Formats: sequence, C-alpha cells, structure tokens
Amino acid sequence: MKCKILLVFALCAFAVTPAFAQYVPTFTVNCTFGQSLNATLSRLNKLIPVTVLVQGTCTEYITINGFTGLTLKGLSGAALQQPSTNPGNGVQIHVLSIQASRSITIDGFAIHSRPSALGGIAIGRNSIDVQLRNLTVDGANVFGIIAYEESQVSLAKVTVRDPGYATLGAFDLSDVHVESSLFENSTGAPWHVGFQVGSGHVTVQSSTIRNMQDSLLIDTKGDVDIQSFNSYYPVSQPNDVVIESPAGSNYHGAILTGGSHLNVGDTKLRITNSGQPWGGSSAAVWVSDGSTLSDLSGNLVISGSQGHGIFVSNNSHATLVGSSVTGGSHGGLVVANLSTVSIGAGNQTLFGGNVTDVFCDSKSIITGSANFAGVPNTNCSNLLSGDTEPLP
Repeated sequence: MKCKILLVFALCAFAVTPAFAQYVPTFTVNCTFGQSLNATLSRLNKLIPVTVLVQGTCTEYITINGFTGLTLKGLSGAALQQPSTNPGNGVQIHVLSIQASRSITIDGFAIHSRPSALGGIAIGRNSIDVQLRNLTVDGANVFGIIAYEESQVSLAKVTVRDPGYATLGAFDLSDVHVESSLFENSTGAPWHVGFQVGSGHVTVQSSTIRNMQDSLLIDTKGDVDIQSFNSYYPVSQPNDVVIESPAGSNYHGAILTGGSHLNVGDTKLRITNSGQPWGGSSAAVWVSDGSTLSDLSGNLVISGSQGHGIFVSNNSHATLVGSSVTGGSHGGLVVANLSTVSIGAGNQTLFGGNVTDVFCDSKSIITGSANFAGVPNTNCSNLLSGDTEPLP
C-alpha cells in the first residue's frame, strides 16, 4: 500500500510540474547617450539566446560573428549609421556584418551607408536562419543586402533603396526568402539592379521591384522562384510580385544567363512598362545562354513592354502554360538562335496587341500553337500545333 501511495504521488507531481519557458537575458543600449552596441556585443555569451534593445543612432560598424540566438531589436527611431571614417588595411566595409552565426534576428532599424561602404548588410560564412525584419536600408556603393558563402536569410517588411548597384545579392549557394518588401531605385537613373542571383537561390512573394535597369539579374546557374511560402507576416491576397518602371528606364524585367532558371509558381509575376523602345534584346524577360523560363500555372503577366515581351535566345528554353503577354511595342514572344518554346496544354496562353505577337527564326521552334488564346499575329516557319513533329 505504501508503494502505491508513493507511486500515485510521484505521478501527480509530474502531471502538475509547470513547463518553464527558457529565460532569455535582455540588455538595453542607448546610443543617444554614447553607449556602444559593439561594446555590449563583445561582453555577451555568444552561445546562448540574448536580446539587445537599441535606442538612438549607433554610429559604428556592427559585427556579429559566431553568435547563436541573438536578437537586435531597434526601438522607435533606432538606426545604424556608417561612421565618417573608414577602417584601414583594405577591409571591405559593411555597416552590419553577420558571419558564421545561427538564428539571428535584426528587427526595427534604419541602416544608412555612405558610398564608401561595399554593402549595408552582409551575411556570410554559412550563417543560418538570419531574419531581417522591419528594416529600411539605403546607400552603399554596391549592395544594399548581400548573402554569400552558403548562408540562409529571410526578409520580411524590408525596404532597400538606392545602393550604388543592387538592392539584393545572393551568391555561393546562398538561399534567400523575400516577402512583403520593396526594392527601389528612387530616381530611375542607371545603372541599378534589383536582385542579382549568381549560383544562389531566391524565393519571393508579395514584393515590388521598382525602376531598375535589370530588375532580376539571374546568372551563373542562379535560381529564382516566384512562389508562396509560410509567411512571417500574414499576406492578404493577392501576393503578387511586381516589377515596374514608372521612370521608363528599365532594360530587362528579368534577364537569365549562364544556365539560370526563373520559375513562376503559384504566385503572379506582373511585369509592366519594361524594356526600351529600340527593342534589340531589351525585354520583360530575356532568356539566354542555356537558361530556362518556366510558367506552368499561367502566373506570368507581361503588359505594355517598350521592348519585347519574352525573348528566348542562344540555346535556351521556355515553357508557358496560360501566360499573358499583351500590348508590347515589339515582339510578344521572340525565339532565336537554336532556342525552343513549349506552349503547354491547360490554360490558354495569350499573345495579343503586340507589334508582332509571335516570332521565331529559322533555327528555332515553338510547339503547342493549338494552345494559343485567340489568333495571335505570327511570323514563325517552325510553329507546330502539337508538342512535336508527327511521330511514327
């Protein structure tokens, strides 16, 4: 009997034991009063979760190296400002540098760079689960935000404006998720790139790229997916990705070179007012040098191109199912130099209101013309109704 009583007591004690939440130390840095964020970081244990609240403008180069579970939370009006002097010894300058770190959150800052900075935020050396939230990033000589050396980053409610070259770069097999964000060249002046993705991967939804000469520059087997994912912030429908050029200074909405890929998934990619009136290779989407464009759900919508709509060249391929290319000043679909386009069955693919809706040269092929919506204006001797030539 005594043993049964002890057993029941032990079980009851286990059942009512509370699940205590992990304690996360919190520190406050007030840069308005001359405190240093770097000095505070240097005193922290890098291996335990810590939250640092930041007030005022911190004028210093911030380095986060080897941390796990660090959160930097900017309070109202918090900013990171590049100092007026540069470090010596040829050091590449980034206002905020995150290296070899895990589970890092940067939330609620304005980050200001001068032209001497290579980038505003740099994430490298296999940093994993870096979350950038509610940020405004401006200035820098080259990149607003750059991820490299197999790093993993997500951006939500981030605005990147007016770096010297590109608002976002993803390289060296890095993976970047983007949602509810704006990437902008405020004047439209050349030469600016929205995303440069070289041997990296970017997934994007509910975001806008504005007034870039090349809005998406995908090269060196880079990969971009226009695709919904589990959002950090709830996204109201539609969650379109928009490439626009109200300044009229765009050359390519998306340019794919070097065996790269653009995959338009379950999220619309809307490209308006792209390209230049002289045509040439200027286009809403230019697919070149063994690259691939895929739109299997009819979510690629191109309208009012000053150049071509879709230009596929140099041994490249596009698969289009239900895509829409309308109102262009040159070709709607142009296929050249040993390239192929497959118009797949399912939703009808619309080419209409372009100067020439569909064109191919003598060395290229378009299949699936039976899947065209309406009667496009065509100039293509290798335009096949089905998927292939008649088979035996």
